[in-house]
Amino acid sequence: MATDAHGAAQGAQQAGGMPQLDFSTWPNQIFWLLVALVLIHQLLTRVALPRIGAVLAERKGTITNNLAAAEELKQKAKEAEAAYIQALADARAESAKIVAQAKADIQADLDIATATADAEISARAAESERRIAEIRASALESVTEVAKDTAKELVAALGGKVDARSVTAAVNARLKG
Repeated sequence: MATDAHGAAQGAQQAGGMPQLDFSTWPNQIFWLLVALVLIHQLLTRVALPRIGAVLAERKGTITNNLAAAEELKQKAKEAEAAYIQALADARAESAKIVAQAKADIQADLDIATATADAEISARAAESERRIAEIRASALESVTEVAKDTAKELVAALGGKVDARSVTAAVNARLKG
């Protein structure tokens, strides 16, 4: 058979054609094609495809784990956001409480200062009224004295004689109305 194949190859080369197209060598070519396909099939199913399947399974597992971790982190982020919002609300409430307390303290201090100022103003007003009353009394006495002296001088200038009692009575009567 080797001589037949060798002779056919020489015949094809002499004919100037391709040896693969020589019909006399086709059964041999088909046999080796089938052997090669079986070997490739065995190699792929026993070596390559299990490795590729393992890589794909590992990849799928990694993706699933990453998605689960991402979901867990998302849940933690939501919880952290809720805690942050609650802490912010608590801080605002606390600051409002502190502001209200500060306003109350300031108002109490202001009330005390106002009461003290009112008491001081009242005391000063009373003192001023007392002094004004003294000044009025002293002014009235001074006016009375001036009026008496003026009346005495006028009567004396007109040539009359007046005693102090009658001048005092006349001035007092005139001052009363």
